[in-house]
Amino acid sequence: MKKHQKAIIKRLIVLFVLVFIIIYSNLLKVVDYRFDDVGYQGDGKLSMALITDLHSCYYGDNQHWLIDILHKRQPDVILLGGDIYDDQLPFDNADKLLTQLPAIAPTYYVDGNHENWLPKSDYDEVLRRITEHGVTILHGQSVQIPNSNVRVYGVSDPDGGSFDKDLGAVVQQLNPSNVNILLTHRPEYIDKYQQHPFDVILAGHAHGGQWRVPFLVNGVYAPNQGLFPKYAGGLYEFDRQKFIVSRGLARESTKIPRMFNRPELVFIELTD
Repeated sequence: MKKHQKAIIKRLIVLFVLVFIIIYSNLLKVVDYRFDDVGYQGDGKLSMALITDLHSCYYGDNQHWLIDILHKRQPDVILLGGDIYDDQLPFDNADKLLTQLPAIAPTYYVDGNHENWLPKSDYDEVLRRITEHGVTILHGQSVQIPNSNVRVYGVSDPDGGSFDKDLGAVVQQLNPSNVNILLTHRPEYIDKYQQHPFDVILAGHAHGGQWRVPFLVNGVYAPNQGLFPKYAGGLYEFDRQKFIVSRGLARESTKIPRMFNRPELVFIELTD
């Protein structure tokens, strides 16, 4: 075999491996967390689905790759942690998902930075659509989950200008007899969240650090955290708090493809 033919074969092998890694890295993954030590009380276990950073990306016709999993798992609550819509991509895929969620379970939403980067008229239109779809917006508000001692609190994204006000408002609603769950977009504000008695904190935004090195680096780069982010994705446990950062669902909306960092649909189960 001639030297240049060997070089071509080597290049093709490298290209094949790269294509395989990129395809694998964009396959949807289901991630489960189970907590029996947060003081939960209720009628049986409580299942919550966490969806973040969809960025209006495509997940099958009518978003059925996501919807089929949700129908199969039947969560009691669905939580949307921001950047469900995108400031560059059309709204269609986000709308297709949100129209179907409330029929599965009560659905609650907080915004992300990309929704806040929309022109004000478009941002207002997004909020109108969300409400029209039957989803409840939790900006500075909270909701008690029926038949349980779980209460979910929501804060809007800092880029919208009301983050501190929202956080102050939900802190006033905290009740130590509840399992207090904070739904937020930004993980890098964990020091602020930890100042208050939230039992579980749920965030997104970091996109899993975009690239990972298995077993070595959890994430290479995340917005607002920079290189080798401390909170790229996964479960972080503190003395009295559980902190989950979803790797999110963004795929075609990002300029750099995911590497060893599969998009994820998260489920959290609480038991007593």
